[in-house]
Amino acid sequence: MQGDASYIDTGRPDEADQSYAGGLRKELRRLWRNVIGRRAPAILPLLSGDCGDLPEDADLTAYLQGLNIWFQLLKIVEENAAMRARRMIETREGPAAVEGSFAKVLQGCSGMSPEAFKKVADGLSVGPTLTAHPTEAKRVTVLEIHRRIYRRLVALETQRWTPRERAELLSAIENEIDLLWLTGELRLKRPSPIDEIDWGLQFFRDGLFDAVPNLNRQFNDAVEDRFGHAGNFRPCLQFHSWIGGDRDGNPNVTIETTRAALARNRAAILDKYLAALGVAAQHLSISSSISRLPNDAEAQLAKVIGNAPPGEQDRYRNPGELFRQAMSAMQRRIRAMSEDDGPVYHHVGEFIAELRLVEAALAAIDADGLAARLVRPIRWLADVFGFRTVTLDIRQNSSVTTQVLAEIWGLGGAAPNYGSAEWSRHLRAELVQAGLSWIDRDRLSDQARELLGLLELMHKTRFSADPQAMGPFILSMTRSCDDLLGVFLLARYAGFGAERLDLQVVPLFETIDDLRAAPQILDELLRVPLARRSLAAGSSRIEIMLGYSDSNKDGGFLCSTWELEKAQRSITRILAVHDLVPVFFHGRGGSVSRGGAPTERAIAAQPRGTINGQLRTTEQGEVVSSKFANRGTAQHQLELLASSVLAHSLNSQPEPARPEFNDTLEALSGMSQTAYSTLLHAPGFIDYFQQASPVEELAMLKMGSRPARRFGAQSLDDLRAIPWVFAWSQNRHLITGWYGFGSAVNSFRRFRKDEGDELLRRMFRKSRLFRLIVDEVEKSLFQADMRIAEKYAALVSNQVTRSEIFGRIQREYEQSCAEISFLNDGAEIGARFRNMSARFGRVRDDLDRVHDLQIKLLRGIRGGSESGMSVPLMQSMNSISAALGWTG
Repeated sequence: MQGDASYIDTGRPDEADQSYAGGLRKELRRLWRNVIGRRAPAILPLLSGDCGDLPEDADLTAYLQGLNIWFQLLKIVEENAAMRARRMIETREGPAAVEGSFAKVLQGCSGMSPEAFKKVADGLSVGPTLTAHPTEAKRVTVLEIHRRIYRRLVALETQRWTPRERAELLSAIENEIDLLWLTGELRLKRPSPIDEIDWGLQFFRDGLFDAVPNLNRQFNDAVEDRFGHAGNFRPCLQFHSWIGGDRDGNPNVTIETTRAALARNRAAILDKYLAALGVAAQHLSISSSISRLPNDAEAQLAKVIGNAPPGEQDRYRNPGELFRQAMSAMQRRIRAMSEDDGPVYHHVGEFIAELRLVEAALAAIDADGLAARLVRPIRWLADVFGFRTVTLDIRQNSSVTTQVLAEIWGLGGAAPNYGSAEWSRHLRAELVQAGLSWIDRDRLSDQARELLGLLELMHKTRFSADPQAMGPFILSMTRSCDDLLGVFLLARYAGFGAERLDLQVVPLFETIDDLRAAPQILDELLRVPLARRSLAAGSSRIEIMLGYSDSNKDGGFLCSTWELEKAQRSITRILAVHDLVPVFFHGRGGSVSRGGAPTERAIAAQPRGTINGQLRTTEQGEVVSSKFANRGTAQHQLELLASSVLAHSLNSQPEPARPEFNDTLEALSGMSQTAYSTLLHAPGFIDYFQQASPVEELAMLKMGSRPARRFGAQSLDDLRAIPWVFAWSQNRHLITGWYGFGSAVNSFRRFRKDEGDELLRRMFRKSRLFRLIVDEVEKSLFQADMRIAEKYAALVSNQVTRSEIFGRIQREYEQSCAEISFLNDGAEIGARFRNMSARFGRVRDDLDRVHDLQIKLLRGIRGGSESGMSVPLMQSMNSISAALGWTG
């Protein structure tokens, strides 16, 4: 994947695929209109799109509900058509022809020895992390209906159905669409953290548990095809979750929530093992009288059976069928774990070891095929999911940890001021004390007791049957070395050891200033012996998290992207001084302005030497359902993520040194940030933002358990990045994805003249990072619409503010479009991305009408003509999000 950046595929989809998808859309539209005709016939003419403005007496609730269902059906068709297209490509041309497949990556490994590949593959580790960020507007019930529609579309693909059977399938789909209508899309009550935990686990039950063994089989098949023998590699995935562990600004997540998450996570995978072991026991009816086992294999199976004394009903079952008895014995031990009673597994390693014994025994009688189909997938599940399903990360804000530390110190007298030299000295002095003073927790606040109790739970979990049930303590808004050392000291107060803490503390660098300070913070941290011993215990790798959302909100898209690039390079260099390697955890969201970009391209654009086979990334809100709601799509998305990390790691050739590219990006970043910051600090900007967008009304949309603002503050600084992006997408300004780009490029060209033009064109061809920036800016500009944005601007009461702020935005938009046209040789904005353009073209006219409706509804609510919760307004927010494909 070296060389010219033009490898990016922006071509037109296969005509057969277009025809299939078009036919499916036509069929579903007929079924959708059948439902509307029964349930709300009065709106049927309005949905045809040819009746002009909606009449005053139109049933807005019904109209928006029908439209939103259609937008969701379009997405299901696209997912089905994409999955079908990949299967057809593989059928015609083989697995290596499928973009993002392991086979395609391995095809490019010409000249690599099996030993060299194994060294890279053994270190491969990919950590998708599910979060409960409030960007998923759809209810679990609605997601389940969508999943059933998808599965029936898959069933329709086969040619075996008679006309009657096909009609029955279509009738079943129509019934599901009817259910969507009768169920309703909106949450009228905000979900609790427990609801969010159950929402996240549903994706594992519906698809991820089954996708993981299939994915590992594909990886091993690709290795065998490429190198001539199977590698027998263990799965490279380890799922994490923040759902039930992320308390940054969310007072609804408590220690009881975290305990509930741990229990539910454990129960989900144990239920999966019970079912899988039951299937294996049912099928492995191998009689010892027909296939005699070698003595050592028989002894090993007897050991597995003996580890779980049979119940009365099992004593005389399956005589002579040792494999069936062994699987049943393991099933009884798993059931005992579910019920907290009986011969449980004391560590997940015991379970994996017994599965290996059964596999070895099957191999001893030349039944490797049975092992591969019935036992090995369970072991792969255990390798990935353990007794936990996910590793539950804990996240808290640095302001909370420092407040609690100050509170504890205040029990013995006045605490030093945070940030002072005295604070730093006091912190370091206590950290090295062999024994710390006893704390009377009854004198502490609820916040302090909760945090210490949480750290105690993390310590206790290290000694459970699955020590990976809880993951790192992620410190958001890490501003200094003292912030991180403070967490270590709090952990010591909670019972962790004095010499080395078995606690992984992960700094999260979010703002532009914090990204720039990160190398110095880490250098200072690693010079503290306790921190060094704890962070790098038994490994040369330490985890560092990078925030895309807040850095974008802080400096704009271009500046944020470049600062994240520089931070990774500089962090990698400073850790190398300490003989350490970073594992970067990328806090990406779904939209461009929150790091959303095509997976393989985003990873390929990472600086060389910053991945090294390991990567973590967040999967947030609606991104989770779009990627993981269905097994086939989930498997493809996981393969795409893992294969992209593998490709980046296998390609060890350094990028050509192009200091002029870096200098140019530095200049563009600075000029872009200046333009962006000037807008945000312009007089009246906050009033404009609040009035020209539905940000204040967003609270009506009950999307997540977390408040829209941290700690209840009302300033722009404390507004979360998600509602910030959401609001700018609802009013189609989308400034978070492009603002500042046009000013920066235009200034650079005016200053550098023809030489600058040639340099920028060369960067567009040769620099993956710059190409990624330009492409994502162009996509944002394509979805932005100044005609619609101006209508929202008209909601701003102050004419001077309205004219000044919108004028700036419109001029920057026009300038950015002009500079994109310069770089893409004059192509129309969005023309290079034909799939996206076609997809958006199918909803554009309907979307325009929804915007008009939303503006009218906002006027009514703000003018007092409507009061209370507006269902149509919430529906309009849902519809716009569905049409754009993301909320934040």
